[in-house]
Amino acid sequence: MTIDSSILGYFLFASPVVKLVMLLLLAASIASWTIIFQRGSLLKWAKQHLDDFEDRFWSAKDLTVLYNEIKEKEHPEGIEKIFLAGLKEFVRLQKRQGIHTDEMLAGAQRAMRVAYSRTMDDLENHLSFLATVGSTSPYVGLFGTVWGIMTAFHSLGQVQQATIAMVAPGISEALVATAMGLFAAIPAVIAYNRFANQIEKIQNRLEAFQEEFSNYLYRMVYSNEHE
Repeated sequence: MTIDSSILGYFLFASPVVKLVMLLLLAASIASWTIIFQRGSLLKWAKQHLDDFEDRFWSAKDLTVLYNEIKEKEHPEGIEKIFLAGLKEFVRLQKRQGIHTDEMLAGAQRAMRVAYSRTMDDLENHLSFLATVGSTSPYVGLFGTVWGIMTAFHSLGQVQQATIAMVAPGISEALVATAMGLFAAIPAVIAYNRFANQIEKIQNRLEAFQEEFSNYLYRMVYSNEHE
């Protein structure tokens, strides 16, 4: 039996189970590449947005002006949410009577942690899918290969005289499933590791900003109390 030595040719002559495996791996590869481009663009924007905000924050003479500018935005993002949440809660507690400075700072920190958690959830969204594709695709492809080889040898057992020419096409088409599994897994693993590293750097900067902003609020309250 002669088959077309292309992916399409191998697919057309494969058994139904191997075809299903190939289709699943193809769908996983398309989905992972879609996420790779989307996440890559988002993380690049997040880093640039973080750089721009930090420049504006440290160069601002009055944080109230910066707060009002960000508040007017329809959808504040990332570090802006953390800043808004912290300053809003701090000002709200500051207006109440009998509130100690430590309580105001603790309230602002809690508000920032909530906003920080939501920001990190947005950044880490879909990363678990890349990890799943990277870890399971080779095994799914291997399953397709094993099944295809089993089918080839089963057909070989039904003839009286077997030759390598009879079994080779079935084995080769079965091995395509493993190749497709690796094709889906390798980019997903590389992208996951790269994105995880980028997110960790952004995470560290967001945590550092929370500490710096808390210190800023503390110094502001301390200076007001001693004027």
